[in-house]
Amino acid sequence: MPDARSPIRHHLVLYRRDPEQGRARFFSLMIERDLFGTIRLVRNWGYVGTKGQGKVDIYPDEVVAAKALEGWAETQRQKGYTDL
Repeated sequence: MPDARSPIRHHLVLYRRDPEQGRARFFSLMIERDLFGTIRLVRNWGYVGTKGQGKVDIYPDEVVAAKALEGWAETQRQKGYTDL
């Protein structure tokens, strides 16, 4: 269950339109807690309209996961992605 008092952004979706290919791409980042209390950063990416690919990373706490989320977001923004 998410903590309503947490200042950490838990879900972020980035978007990039590729005019040369005429396709749009997405990059989704989400911090979640599983049933055992493990903090996970879930990344999904691919073309809009497809399932895409995904990867899950485990972190010791929410603060470290949030820093990783912001790091991934900044990397993708440098590649031309914008917040959706």
